[in-house]
Amino acid sequence: QVQLVESGGGSVQAGGSLRLSCAASEFTYRMAWFRQVEGKEREGVAAIYTSTTSEVYASSVKGRFTISQDNANNTLYLQMNIVKSEDTGIYYCAADVRGFGGSLVPSHYDIWGQGTQVTVSS
Repeated sequence: QVQLVESGGGSVQAGGSLRLSCAASEFTYRMAWFRQVEGKEREGVAAIYTSTTSEVYASSVKGRFTISQDNANNTLYLQMNIVKSEDTGIYYCAADVRGFGGSLVPSHYDIWGQGTQVTVSS
């Protein structure tokens, strides 16, 4: 069973930057970052196909966030730049072992981390 542990969350001012990390016991076919605000559905932020490093982004973060992977350390990253108040939420790392369906759909992912809180203040 793949295990995922996120870190790097915290408080940041609008316009600033933050980098999230996800330590994985191993990479799967596809890895992604999701976020959730209380009372709202979990939404996909960015995904990466680990064999090709092809990236997929939600329109709300494209051009500001970058997903990347460190194969030597089995670590997934999310570099968040020019953050906005609407980026506030709990960020989750997720792993997909099957690779079917949309890259940013939560139900397509099998394994989840515990989440890390990101709070953006204006």
